[in-house]
Amino acid sequence: MPLAMNRDVFITCAVTGSGDTTGKSPHVPITPAQIAASAIDAAKAGAAVVHCHVRNPETGAPSRRTDLYRELTDRIRSADVDVVLNLTAGMGGDLVFGDVEAPVPFNPDCTDMAGATERVEPIAACLPEICTLDCGTMNFSLGDYVMTNTPSMLRAMARKMTALGVRPEIEAFDTGHLWFAKQLVAEGLIEDPVMVQLCMGVPWGAPDDLNTFMAMVNNVPSNWTFSAFSIGRNAMAYPAAAALAGGNVRVGLEDNLYIARGQLATNAQLVEKAATVVTAMGARLLSPAEVREKLKLIKR
Repeated sequence: MPLAMNRDVFITCAVTGSGDTTGKSPHVPITPAQIAASAIDAAKAGAAVVHCHVRNPETGAPSRRTDLYRELTDRIRSADVDVVLNLTAGMGGDLVFGDVEAPVPFNPDCTDMAGATERVEPIAACLPEICTLDCGTMNFSLGDYVMTNTPSMLRAMARKMTALGVRPEIEAFDTGHLWFAKQLVAEGLIEDPVMVQLCMGVPWGAPDDLNTFMAMVNNVPSNWTFSAFSIGRNAMAYPAAAALAGGNVRVGLEDNLYIARGQLATNAQLVEKAATVVTAMGARLLSPAEVREKLKLIKR
């Protein structure tokens, strides 16, 4: 497949995520007010889309509390800058096994498994324009944690998202996840235009070398819209790779804490650098309104 650079790029900022990052950088936002402020700063820096998780305000731990999502959503929507809101629906699929000699019962302190309705509850309450759908199960990072998304669960969640009028963003961590996403479309559970996020470099999904990245890109149907990111050391190289491969860009503190070696970043700084990279390549940044038109999103 020949390269076809995307000349009209939108940037997504993944504002905080659910990883154990709050003790590693003072810039990782925790409370709804902090997350909203960081998202708004990212929008002013050039992000057309903000992808948001929420955290327990007291501990910084990841949370699924609907009241926190409501507060976050209200703060972003009442801001003096326009931005497309993308909320996660990935929480509630965390399965942590016990010792290798006694894998069950599961670790009660870390396991968080919820039904489809409960996982989509914040989406139904807040009605963002986009929400994520992690299209597969995988061994995730270290230890005994498995990110769990069964075919039946994904079908149920996709059906609920579509009924709510919220556009699912397929999060694909490997080529099999794209295969299943195509099946969801074939079954009519996800409507066009389809949006997919290629998640590169997350152990133990697709590594972020360019051969694997292009294999992922080549498995995205030509009529879909895709974006891509990598975590860690290659995060700030991926805006160029994603645009050059015909896609859009994601950066943010969910994926990477640094703007340069040893230099901690804010979300706005990561967005500014990504914007500089893609505009220097000759691309134009899309506005939130243009993203809504392109993806047929409903602004609430």
